[in-house]
Amino acid sequence: MEANFWRERWANRAIGFHLSEANPLLVDYMPRLELASGSRVFVPLCGKTRDIAWLLAQGYRVCGAELVEEAVQQLFDELGMAPVISNEGTGRRYSAPGVDIFVGDLFALSADALGVVDAVYDRAAMVALPQAMRGRYATHLIELTGAAPQLLLTFVYDQSLISGPPFSVDRDEVRRHYRDRYDITLIARHELVGGLKGQYAAHEEVWILR
Repeated sequence: MEANFWRERWANRAIGFHLSEANPLLVDYMPRLELASGSRVFVPLCGKTRDIAWLLAQGYRVCGAELVEEAVQQLFDELGMAPVISNEGTGRRYSAPGVDIFVGDLFALSADALGVVDAVYDRAAMVALPQAMRGRYATHLIELTGAAPQLLLTFVYDQSLISGPPFSVDRDEVRRHYRDRYDITLIARHELVGGLKGQYAAHEEVWILR
């Protein structure tokens, strides 16, 4: 996806993908990663998700990456935190106690800049990217995080009915991208109540990658 696509979505407030509270699948399945309190969780393409507030409330530290700076500003406003802002390579870094969010191109973010990651929560990154970019994304994520364990959420639906995002990412694709570095387990599959965008039958699948 072009960077301007996401900037326009934010400028036009076309951000229906943001929930008003933590994603129920995160709440239900994050404990499966068995992380210690204080573990640092990376949330790629995080936007201003309320999932970050939930992770912080559970005692985790959070780092994220987001292209649109306005989204990060809104995130900290909603967290009630005043971030320290610094230049970081080709982007900027917003930091507050327990939170580091990197603003800029995810693919330009380095492992050294990101720092130690204990786990990845990918609810909105893999499914936000078109098929041609997902292999590159998976490879970069592994390099960024040292193949940290993941809680990965995907949508599965008939892609011919509607163009993404979110895109349909089926089981074969998850395994193709990650099987060389992870043990992959599908732990849940739920029908998306009301359908995708209120129209199209879809399921959400929950994966643990170790």
